[in-house]
Amino acid sequence: MPTPRAWRWLFFPLRQKPLAVAAGIGTGGIAGLVNGVLIAKLKIPSFIATLGMLNVAKGLALVISGLKPIYFNDTPEFNRAAMGSVVGSAIPGLDIPNITIVFLLAAIIASLVLSKTILGQYTFALGSNEEAARLSGVSVDRWKIAVYTVCGLFSGLAGVLIAARLNSAQPSLGQGYELDAIAAAVIGGTSLSGGEGSILGTVIGAFIISTLTNGLRIMSVPQEWQTVVTGGIVIIAVYLDIVRRRRQA
Repeated sequence: MPTPRAWRWLFFPLRQKPLAVAAGIGTGGIAGLVNGVLIAKLKIPSFIATLGMLNVAKGLALVISGLKPIYFNDTPEFNRAAMGSVVGSAIPGLDIPNITIVFLLAAIIASLVLSKTILGQYTFALGSNEEAARLSGVSVDRWKIAVYTVCGLFSGLAGVLIAARLNSAQPSLGQGYELDAIAAAVIGGTSLSGGEGSILGTVIGAFIISTLTNGLRIMSVPQEWQTVVTGGIVIIAVYLDIVRRRRQA
């Protein structure tokens, strides 16, 4: 069994800095809520609303930080909690970072929400045919806002985990992550037309993108060409999805 010290490091952020962790996750939730309201109530296209929020968040991060990284020098345990290994303390040699365990737990929770809850069922229904869902009595606006809010909460959790791993808040970090996220989802089988996808497929897609990115870095491929490759992968994956949907029709 993991030692008490290992468990203490794992839950340190929640015991000592609950407000900071909650604020990070909550900020993502608020951003998702705003996106949902813009899309559901103001009828702004989802791509425009989320792209606008992306730029708003980037700008606010630079303004609040004063263009400088914020280092967590007073809480080194925050990084230890993320990069330590509860599993390794129980099974010597299996030093899986706690941050990976949190990622897997988040993926499991998201999968259960998507497959076992009303929210998940309505997510697929809205993606497949929003008008049919509306005619079936589904409160489309309310559930659409809920979907974007939940997505924002998971994004906030990702931000907290990245900050814990780096032991700092980097205002310029995340440039191009949106393209990687799209590529991971599409490669994992999520249809950009809506109504189809899975958490497991997205996780596999994320692993593929990460492996590809790390491989390009090992081969010393310039950053600009890495972006070109990722963009090309997105285009190819979307095209293959279009072809597959045409064959199913």
